Amino acid sequence: MAGMGQDLFDIRYRRGLPGELKALQAEVRAHAKEVGLDFFEVVFELLDYQEMSMLAAYGGFPTRYPHWRFGMEYEQLSKGYAYGLQKIYEMVINTDPCYAYLLNCNMMTDQKLVMAHVYAHCDFFKNNLFFAHTNRRMIDEMANHATRVRRYVDRYGQEKVESFIDTCLSVENLIDPHGSAIRRRPDRTDPPVPREDGEDGDDDGETDLPQAAGFKLRSERSYMDSYINPPGIILKQQEEAWKASQEPPGFPEAPERDVLRFILENAPLRGWEQDVLEIVRKEALYFAPQAQTKIMNEGWATFWHTRMMTGKLATGAEIVDYADHHSGTVAMSPGSLNPYKLGVELLRDVEERWNKGRHGKEWEECDDAVRRGHWDTGDMAGLQKVFEVRKVYNDLLFIDTFLTEDFCRRQGFFTYGFNKTSNLYEIESRDFQKVKQKLLFMLTNAGQPRLVVTDGNHANRGELYMKHLHEGIELKRDWAITTLGNVARLWRRPVNLETVLDGKKVLYRHDGKEYSQKFVG
Repeated sequence: MAGMGQDLFDIRYRRGLPGELKALQAEVRAHAKEVGLDFFEVVFELLDYQEMSMLAAYGGFPTRYPHWRFGMEYEQLSKGYAYGLQKIYEMVINTDPCYAYLLNCNMMTDQKLVMAHVYAHCDFFKNNLFFAHTNRRMIDEMANHATRVRRYVDRYGQEKVESFIDTCLSVENLIDPHGSAIRRRPDRTDPPVPREDGEDGDDDGETDLPQAAGFKLRSERSYMDSYINPPGIILKQQEEAWKASQEPPGFPEAPERDVLRFILENAPLRGWEQDVLEIVRKEALYFAPQAQTKIMNEGWATFWHTRMMTGKLATGAEIVDYADHHSGTVAMSPGSLNPYKLGVELLRDVEERWNKGRHGKEWEECDDAVRRGHWDTGDMAGLQKVFEVRKVYNDLLFIDTFLTEDFCRRQGFFTYGFNKTSNLYEIESRDFQKVKQKLLFMLTNAGQPRLVVTDGNHANRGELYMKHLHEGIELKRDWAITTLGNVARLWRRPVNLETVLDGKKVLYRHDGKEYSQKFVG
């Protein structure tokens, strides 16, 4: 299955909600404003489960480029619903206005809960720092991508285009997830830096050494300059800087975090291949903040739908149904981490700590258990703090900053692993530092290995040389082989990857057909 046929529908021209749900939306929206949420306008659409499954397979968008992956995801979602294994209650996408979808078979209590949840998500999309540079018109961009890919399919054939998309999608994680927000190097189109007066490039026979920084002194201590900045040392630094400036710059000049960008700019791709790879990269960058904030985003939405439902929205007749469905949302399954549960509990913990003043130097240095148990300064700054957290943190920073030993102990956190002797998964440790370290490893780069390009002309043969930024977790060999092979197909030359295996440096190499590895010094 190459895809799911024609586009689902144009959501800009649908009829919207029936009267009863329109009135409910107005009520939920007013209450969301009342509790302090700030969001883009939300457009709700009512769908049956088939339409909901199609949209979920497309990542929430009504139009995507044709590819068999979307058809496979649709089959999985629709069969999961038919067999009673899963149910999608809602979806919302990061656009302005936000588009959200409701399931038409939901109970009215569920629709109310979902709307409250959606408004909190929209508040997070609008205000969280990591979404600030995302494309809020991505619906139109996705439609444009789909049109271009379909033209390539008509021109070059479905099998050829789809095979190339397979290759691109297999390496879509090799981006700089902060690339849309952080400018790490100038673009190729940037104008040259103008020279200062006197730097006209004339060769007068003398070598102008670059200035060495040295230590800056206040004017009243200038007499110390010869002691703090000895002339011999300064001259040596100038000579070293001059020698370095005469060496040809590397390619790239600094390690390139965005591997796909480097390939786009330098690989001998055909025009349509370059365009398809750019499409995959742009969509990967758009979805990157969602992977970086899954725990916070779902925790934030759960935090607020709970408050709104138990505050004003749920009636006495609805509260039991609400509690039943909410408990299913935050339930923990064996062997998995529920982002709804972890996110909402940690936000509640932050609110309580800042309400009672349980933070800062005095609190951290207090080792009296009785005093800590009764600590309450009456600050009541918790709500202000959680809004601040929502604005400037992602999951990694959130866990690193606010996960405490007290919280882990109350929640019963532990690490587990496979015991080869018993052939069972068993608890390894309840130690706080080990629990926190494992969580941080899971969240660093969304659990994906970080690779950088260090040389685009390795051994002067046009080979690509990458390094794995080893952070304690070794690469999976199967992943390395597959990824290197696909990068080599894009680069059209052999590709090398340096990593660490069993404490030793190892070099993986793939020429697009064969794979090899060797230990290096």
